[in-house]
Amino acid sequence: MTSNLSPLPQHDLERGAALSGIAEGGEVGPVQSGWRLALREFAQNKLAVTGTGILVFFVLFSFVGPLVYHGNILTSDLLNTNAPPQPGNPLGTNDQGFDELALIMKGGQAALEVGFFSAFVAIVIGTLWGAISGLIGGIVDAAMMRVVDMFLSIPFLFIVLIVAVRYGASVLSLSLIIGGFTWLVPARLVRGEVLSLRVRDFVAAARVAGAGRARLVGKHLIPNAIGVMIVNVTFQVADAILAIAALGYLGFGLHYPNQDWGDLLSNGVQYMQDGYWWQIYPVGACIVLVVMACNLVGDALRDSLDVRLRRR
Repeated sequence: MTSNLSPLPQHDLERGAALSGIAEGGEVGPVQSGWRLALREFAQNKLAVTGTGILVFFVLFSFVGPLVYHGNILTSDLLNTNAPPQPGNPLGTNDQGFDELALIMKGGQAALEVGFFSAFVAIVIGTLWGAISGLIGGIVDAAMMRVVDMFLSIPFLFIVLIVAVRYGASVLSLSLIIGGFTWLVPARLVRGEVLSLRVRDFVAAARVAGAGRARLVGKHLIPNAIGVMIVNVTFQVADAILAIAALGYLGFGLHYPNQDWGDLLSNGVQYMQDGYWWQIYPVGACIVLVVMACNLVGDALRDSLDVRLRRR
């Protein structure tokens, strides 16, 4: 008995197979690297894009702005002191007749330089310390972590004040001091990451291949812990900017001819009752916006680099 069923056309078979695949597991997209997925996730975060835009704006404002806007910040103008915003002085002048907008640009240079350089110092020291401690383990790990605990018990702002009074405050000295006391958190974070990485198969394979501890740290552990480092950098920058602002507000920051935002804020607060708002609110807004932008970028980086927090 012969069957009357005719074979399906080829295109119908292909279409049925495609529909079956979609029904079972969905469409399979192109394979993308983890960094590309993280970048896509970061770009889709509106707060992250806003924070990045704010940081870029202040970098250009502080370093490119003085090349375009030439305000008086060197010669006292006693006939134009505490002047409100006016043509030629968009944000008014201070008690010395210095242009407030030009001072904010100058102060932004110092704040950003200290913030980024101290974050770099903290990340380098903390990463090496945490990676070595986590890889070696045992008594060495316990001893190195006790050193971290000891430094955490020291009020670093008090030490910074002593050093600033004794040796004078400069961008380099403040960056080294702040970075030298803020590497403790990165060290703990990297140590925790290394403790989970050192039991992975690729580390065991590197050991079998004859890789020493230095190669394991430099070639395998630190590159795989870089996500934690990148996220922490943004918070380090924000903390450093707040620290130098606090020092300047207390009168122990940079001094003329160098200026930072804390110095400007401290000088403006003296005239709060006189209604000289242009000496307080603009520089205060700069501090708030930069710190907020660093935190927004840090939160977005954490969400985009951590697979568990990444949106599907």
